[in-house]
Amino acid sequence: MESQVRGGTRWKRFAVVMVPSVAATACIGIALAQGALAASFSVSGQSFKVSADKLVGTGFSQYGAIDSGYTLDGKKTAHPVAVSAFKSASITNMCQSVVTPNIPLLGSVSLTLKAGGGGTPVEAENLYIDVEDLSADATFKGIDIGVAGKDLSKGPGIKDGDSANPYGFAQQAESATLTDVKQTAWATTAGTFKLSGLKMSLSTGVKECY
Repeated sequence: MESQVRGGTRWKRFAVVMVPSVAATACIGIALAQGALAASFSVSGQSFKVSADKLVGTGFSQYGAIDSGYTLDGKKTAHPVAVSAFKSASITNMCQSVVTPNIPLLGSVSLTLKAGGGGTPVEAENLYIDVEDLSADATFKGIDIGVAGKDLSKGPGIKDGDSANPYGFAQQAESATLTDVKQTAWATTAGTFKLSGLKMSLSTGVKECY
């Protein structure tokens, strides 16, 4: 699903976010499942949860940055994040969930995206995840720790538009394998996202990936 670009549209009302028809949403989902679209998932002023059984990535890099956006009532926000970047990634049983609170007459509403099950993982190229909190079992190969941001060469580099310090702390590796992944993020973007077995659901109440 292609969502709003990082720090973009203000979600003043949930109905505005859900303006596209069911048919249009289905077309976007089919295009993503076929790898036809770049993807950006962010909710201005809100974090969301991402989980996966396994993520295998090549060309890994990580650096600090600041995500900016707007809250539901239009106030500016800024959040420090660790940006994890991969030239390519394979993700098994991926789940992404965001909860929008205080919807009139409904209360909280949860949006959940699931893909990469049934033996066919999600495939991504030039993947960036703006992480606030992460837990996983991780194995890195060919890792360099403490590399200045401007010297990142193994991953896809600092994303255009990121307010990252090119002389700040960073790390990189030839490859990274993460299992039992649970993370809170502010944005996920990819040059190409192929979401096999994509399922999107909306439900009332708080229903998150973990």
